[in-house]
Amino acid sequence: MSAYTQAVLKFPKLNTQAQQREAVVQGRSLPPIPASVYDFLKFRIGMDNTKKIIPIGHQLDAEVFLPGSKSITNRALLLAACCDGETVLGNALESEDTQIMIDGLRQLGVSVVSGGHNLQTDKNQITVSGLGGKFPVDNAEIYIGNSGTTVRFLTALLALTGSGEYTQATLKFQKLNTQTQQDEAVVQGQSLPSVPASVYRLHGKERMHQRPINDLVDTLRLLGGNIRYENSNGSPPLIIGRRGELDKRIIEDGVIKISVAGNISSQFLSAILMAIPIMSSEGDVEVEVKGELVSRPYVGMTVGMMRSFGVNLVCGEEMSSFRFRKGEKYSSPKSYRIESDASAASYFFAAAAVCGGTIRLGWLAQKSMQGDVGFVGCLAKMGCSVQFDDIKNIITVSRSLDKPLEAISVDMNYISDTAQTLGVVALFANGTTEIKNIEHVRYKETDRITALANELRKFGATVEEQRDGLKITPPKKFQPAIIETYDDHRMAMSFAIAGLKTDGVIIKAPDCVQKTFPNFFTKLQELY
Repeated sequence: MSAYTQAVLKFPKLNTQAQQREAVVQGRSLPPIPASVYDFLKFRIGMDNTKKIIPIGHQLDAEVFLPGSKSITNRALLLAACCDGETVLGNALESEDTQIMIDGLRQLGVSVVSGGHNLQTDKNQITVSGLGGKFPVDNAEIYIGNSGTTVRFLTALLALTGSGEYTQATLKFQKLNTQTQQDEAVVQGQSLPSVPASVYRLHGKERMHQRPINDLVDTLRLLGGNIRYENSNGSPPLIIGRRGELDKRIIEDGVIKISVAGNISSQFLSAILMAIPIMSSEGDVEVEVKGELVSRPYVGMTVGMMRSFGVNLVCGEEMSSFRFRKGEKYSSPKSYRIESDASAASYFFAAAAVCGGTIRLGWLAQKSMQGDVGFVGCLAKMGCSVQFDDIKNIITVSRSLDKPLEAISVDMNYISDTAQTLGVVALFANGTTEIKNIEHVRYKETDRITALANELRKFGATVEEQRDGLKITPPKKFQPAIIETYDDHRMAMSFAIAGLKTDGVIIKAPDCVQKTFPNFFTKLQELY
């Protein structure tokens, strides 16, 4: 490993904007950048906050070990908080999204201790001291950034445990809505408004305040959730108060029956499912899914993890319904190991497809609970070789340079977080690749369909944007491209793979990878 890589790994950093603001408020100086890191950043990232990707120029032959899954880490943190006693989470992801969840739980009075990080193996251990889903702090303003899992999971949990009391004083509460306004207030020496007693407020980045959450809120209100929109637009910021009574219309023969929309985000359903055991003493609960369930494997992940944490819910056919027996409650497994992130793995598998050669990725198996492992099936159809070693937990993807990539037509509804990755691979395939049935990704960190189409066209590709997907025809001649990332981590990481093969790729605002994969570019450097 080169000297600058070691320096980057050892560079102390404040992971979240919340931590940086706290440092400023407390008068602490931010950690200095070591000279070697500064030189590296200046040369590779640039002082205008861009990153030029250098083509590799040879076939790949690398073994890569990735950090833990964000989706599993944030679920495990929440489930551990709902147990009584300590749970040790192994191979947990350290990123902006997971830190936001950790910060939120800490603000609610849950002890979350990080430790045992090993730079050689990227294993990180987190110990959560659960309180059975009861939070000693009933007054908190929680910053959720642009973390979809955090806002949805905490909203459901707080709504069904809600120890706060919603009053007229809350309605009149004057708040600063955006992060920019809060930062300006600090700079100008203005005091921020205090949060009224006995209420939770969840707020985040501007994009978060545009992401719909009304389907989740409507369901929680039927269960007694006391939730108000700060801006009356069906999106955060949210004010959550003391839980009220169940809507009597949802009780049939003593069974609590609710329905949840499945067509916007599977996280709505996951949020409801994980919160229900907190109120299961009130009776049996049945949950029905309305409409098509997008990203179904993520719900399967939720169900599997809930069972690992002691809750034995019953699933209907194709996860169209779920049933909880009265009295179901969480119990700690004492220790829980988190798989490597399959969504992050897609970028390295794509690198083998684009550049040729072989990538062996450890700590991930064919039987992973993460649906995004299925991305390698797309690459296999395009001409790559895929091998699984479920004994050593290694997945190998390779492509011989004498075997060109071929275009495919694929429904990516179940693996939509890898749609941008496949879109970039399509630049190097023969023919027109069609990505279908991913309309719900328009409601992610950005409108991912439009953003992907815009950036692919910069290379000279012909892209037909459709309501629920895209058709991508490679360019006859590649053009240099400066890639907008739209504050979307997956845009930055996907298009970095294009830069491994073709020259002139510059990624704007590359720091957005902090959201789920802070050392992405360091890991990418290992391929050279």
